[in-house]
Amino acid sequence: MDFQLTEDQRALQGATRELLAGRFGPDRLRAAVGDPAPDRALWRELGAAGFFALRLPEEAGGVGLGLPAAVLVFEEAGRALLPGPLVACQLLAGVVDGVASGEKIVGLCEGTRDPVLWEHPATCEELILVEADTGRHDGAGRGAQGRTGGVYRSAADRVSCAPFASVDPLTPLARVTDLPRTEPLALDVPRLRREAALLTAAQQLGSAARTVELAVAHARRREQFGAPIGAFQAIKHLCAQMLVRTEIARCAVYAASVTDGDIDVTGAKLLADEAAVRNARDCVQVHGGMGFTWEAEVHLHLKRAWLRAECWCTAGEAEELLAADLIA
Repeated sequence: MDFQLTEDQRALQGATRELLAGRFGPDRLRAAVGDPAPDRALWRELGAAGFFALRLPEEAGGVGLGLPAAVLVFEEAGRALLPGPLVACQLLAGVVDGVASGEKIVGLCEGTRDPVLWEHPATCEELILVEADTGRHDGAGRGAQGRTGGVYRSAADRVSCAPFASVDPLTPLARVTDLPRTEPLALDVPRLRREAALLTAAQQLGSAARTVELAVAHARRREQFGAPIGAFQAIKHLCAQMLVRTEIARCAVYAASVTDGDIDVTGAKLLADEAAVRNARDCVQVHGGMGFTWEAEVHLHLKRAWLRAECWCTAGEAEELLAADLIA
């Protein structure tokens, strides 16, 4: 069996990277710290390129490429630290009109969290609340099919919320205090949660890969005692460990996009979170004091990685699920 990306998959990933590099490069990333609202023109451009409609069937106006393709483009979005409720819009394309084309931005939040947090509240036109998933899981590690929780849709102006401090300056948050549950959506909640976790893991993978690139580039460029710091064994070990974590996470995330099993996705999210957070920390260490400055993007990767690690299956939840599967 050949697990390498196909030529079409590499072309899709390359085209996404090229688009984001041209429209949301490092300068635009730093500027977004002061204005983190998603660029509506870029959002519509992503919609026109099929970013949000990748998994929709062609007869529904989508691209029909499936979850593996979505993982590849979300990896590139994570690499660029593109702000905005990307996971929500990918999963709700075809459910909420205007989302697939990029004309409408919607939010998605976990009602089982305390507090219930809403990303980019000032930008979203609607909010979708996902409540408890009480579905049973079969022996193959795949969630039971069917709607086993509650999903509710509400206009943004009908949601009561309070300000909430975000560790990531590119991801404004609000705490949801009340949401009218008058418009339920018949969605497969276990699948929704599983795919949200996987797409978040793909973003973490992209961030982990980017911090490897940043660390290696700085280690080659920065000199101490008349030699590049990359020549020193301590720096070599840091960079090598970063690469190993990234490639292990890549294998897990790519495999989970094919199997779409609960346990596979759980493991992929756990490994991708670890790679993103630890790589960002090591990248800051390689950069020294420069890594903490606003001129560098390194600390932004760390803050985004911290935020994503608390979304859609945390490390503690993942460890409990994996342990329960081992002893089942």
